[in-house]
Amino acid sequence: MKKTKNLYALLFMLSLLLGFSLETYAQQRGQFRVLIFSKTQGFRHQAIPEAAAAIKRLSKEHLFDVYVSEDAALFNDENLARYDVIVMNNTTGTIFNDEQRAAFQRFVQSGKGVVGIHSATDTEYEWEWYNKMIGAQFKNHPHNQTLKLDVVNRNHPSTYHLPEKWVWTDELYAFKNFNESVTVLITADERTYDAKDGMGEFHPMAWYHEYDGGRVFYTALGHLESNYEDPYFLKHLYGGIWWAAKGFPID
Repeated sequence: MKKTKNLYALLFMLSLLLGFSLETYAQQRGQFRVLIFSKTQGFRHQAIPEAAAAIKRLSKEHLFDVYVSEDAALFNDENLARYDVIVMNNTTGTIFNDEQRAAFQRFVQSGKGVVGIHSATDTEYEWEWYNKMIGAQFKNHPHNQTLKLDVVNRNHPSTYHLPEKWVWTDELYAFKNFNESVTVLITADERTYDAKDGMGEFHPMAWYHEYDGGRVFYTALGHLESNYEDPYFLKHLYGGIWWAAKGFPID
């Protein structure tokens, strides 16, 4: 009888310890939730899987939760309420219907965040709210090449770690219908590559702003699969996600 009581006591203590461990684990994970959305109706970037995998690795390192989908039906109020940030992972073309657009707008208006990677600006050309939100529309790009990027603003989590001059290799977007209300973080030095029909002396490549109640970060970098193995780029990307999710003061 005494052995049975001791066994029950031991099991009780183990259950308490297990419960405490699970609670501690839960507190250590999931500081915010991210929806990685990768639907395309135009060009399909080969780096989409690498981008999603890289963000998953970042989630393990930085303790946030991710869900990956290409199903636009998830864009409804009930489902989007689960997330703090939507990452537009190399999306292209017209990918939402009117109801999904309205849900996306309400998500942003509720104070949530959006991160755009590379061809997120090659998306929803006919939707003015989205164009202003993401910050610009894709115009063209030359062949993939190396250039000098100028990090013009290092007062943002996505650029804290970057040098003022950054040598980078990518597919280098030029933009039209640029939203001049954004804060530019990185520009391209067109003297250092064959820009063809570029943007001239002022060529934004990454920016952020507060828009319609929410927070938006965009980087034009990230065309190449190898980009998602670069530690500088990954810190750049995570800094944008973290700011979009939490909105902490950055100055």
